[in-house]
Amino acid sequence: MNATRPRVVIVGAGFGGLAAAQALRKAPVDVTLIDKRNHHLFQPLLYQVATAALSPADIAAPIRAILAKNLNTRVLLDRVEGVDAAAKEVRLGSGASVPYDWLILATGARHSYFGRDDWAEHAPGIKTIDDATAVRRKVLLALERAETETDHERRKALLTFVVIGGGPTGVEMAGAIAELARKSVSRDFRSITPHCSRVILVEGGQRLLATFPETLSAKAKRAIEKLGVEVHLGGRVTSVGADHVQVGDEIIPAFTAIWAAGVQASPAASWLGVETDRVGKVQVAPDLRVEGHDGIFAIGDTACCPGPNGRPLPGVAPVAKQQGKHVAATIIAALKGRRAPGAFRYRDYGNLATIGRRAAVIDFGKVRMSGFPAWVLWSVAHIWFLVGFRSRIVVGLSWVWNYLTFARSARLITGEIR
Repeated sequence: MNATRPRVVIVGAGFGGLAAAQALRKAPVDVTLIDKRNHHLFQPLLYQVATAALSPADIAAPIRAILAKNLNTRVLLDRVEGVDAAAKEVRLGSGASVPYDWLILATGARHSYFGRDDWAEHAPGIKTIDDATAVRRKVLLALERAETETDHERRKALLTFVVIGGGPTGVEMAGAIAELARKSVSRDFRSITPHCSRVILVEGGQRLLATFPETLSAKAKRAIEKLGVEVHLGGRVTSVGADHVQVGDEIIPAFTAIWAAGVQASPAASWLGVETDRVGKVQVAPDLRVEGHDGIFAIGDTACCPGPNGRPLPGVAPVAKQQGKHVAATIIAALKGRRAPGAFRYRDYGNLATIGRRAAVIDFGKVRMSGFPAWVLWSVAHIWFLVGFRSRIVVGLSWVWNYLTFARSARLITGEIR
């Protein structure tokens, strides 16, 4: 590192943070990327780890390996505890401080239980590899225990899986669990048949995939019901326990519940003491600068950035990647004394969601697709965005094998069983 060069600190190695680092790799700056984990994670496929279709290594790559060719970049494995904007320093959990001239906050989001954090123990979400493997363990243990359970009511509860939230994550998770429980494992168990398991998808709104056009939402509902998933629309979850989920006045006996209903931002806003939206995202200027802090930017799930329609942009990978590149371009323009790119404009290439192994829905605006052709395109798009040539090959081959055989090669239960 050159002590005389400007310093750029990036907090978070998600899609946005990595995009910014890659865009700055030839700039005359020293970049420090800080993350509390040593790997970049392809979150859109976490649900496949949770349902044993892929192993964690298939969708994650070491940050240092990804940035190995960025000679101006160093990686710090640490937790950020705060930001001293006056001193222009990032405070770390290790007690050290990292000075900056520009700071990019790309800290992502976490689960939101809407004030009922006590539900987290019984209805975990999936945002990290640890989350996904914990859900996988929970699902597989339920199947194993149901195999030998003699009490009829308890066995029904063990074979009931409730997914809360009808967005893309919830729809994809419910479809994958249905295929796992009804197709992939029924051949390996002696007392579990394809019709033993019950998968319920609960959505508080009046349709699934609310960000998609109504026609595609209706097609997604029909496709997921064809897999055997029961869809409960307009259902408000009022209680989640170790052995049940209550939707309105109905109590559903179930030992496995999975949360896909909401997210909240990281504590980045509290580090700066700035204004946020209702889920804790930092309110940013049109060029993604944090209001009142000229050298600080927020991107991805950390930022509340309005789109062309006035509504906040969704927390998806393309938004974060484009914002990371935009901020990098703004910094480079400042270094070279050029005119800044100005306001960030998101190029929306469409929304995608898969329903099981043969169907998906895609909204490209004027062009809308569903069914098997959409699933093929969804698969190609996700393989393309995976980091690393090896990951693309492994995931592609795994999907071909799973498609032909229904096999789930990552069906491992780790840790001590009690």
